[in-house]
Amino acid sequence: MYIAVAGNIGSGKTTLAARLAKEYNWEAEFEAVDNNPYLEDFYKDMERWSFHLQVYFLNSRFQQIENITKSPRTTIQDRTIYEDAYIFAANLHKSKLLSERDYKNYLSLFNSMVKHAKAPDLLIYLRADIPKLVSQIQKRGRNYEESIRLDYLKNLNQHYEDWISQYKMGRLLIVDVNKLDFVANVEDFAGIVERINVELNGLFTSKI
Repeated sequence: MYIAVAGNIGSGKTTLAARLAKEYNWEAEFEAVDNNPYLEDFYKDMERWSFHLQVYFLNSRFQQIENITKSPRTTIQDRTIYEDAYIFAANLHKSKLLSERDYKNYLSLFNSMVKHAKAPDLLIYLRADIPKLVSQIQKRGRNYEESIRLDYLKNLNQHYEDWISQYKMGRLLIVDVNKLDFVANVEDFAGIVERINVELNGLFTSKI
């Protein structure tokens, strides 16, 4: 099966994906952040580097999907290719940080790729309000993320809610993480696992 974790910057996607991969003995595909050649420049000058960053993420995510398709094991992915287009690129375009020309070019590339992409069997969406996101971002202490503006996070959250409200490509599990700490609190993590087990049982039954 193909499981994916979706959510805004600082929602806890990567941490949860890693914990779930260990819990279920799944393969994991993580977002290209630490070795991303554009990310730091992007946060310094979004308008200049937005197209470069989005194309880099798009290509990286598509390569991950190819790996997932070929793997005989269940794989969990940290963010989906759909978020790249429907959330981040769309937000940059709406905010006039991605030109109309570049946005059309990007969407053309995305539409060509997505025809060959398998949608997740289960999408786990981590819903988090701005105070939670800011707290998590500050806690992990990435220097280049210090310049992230609140209105940028708010706009991303709105795009996420709009996308999730219409999501119909597979099973969807929404986890409100505002009052959860699934790293420090065993009960919080166990509660998420219990809800995932229900979804996995449904997936398994539907495949028989």
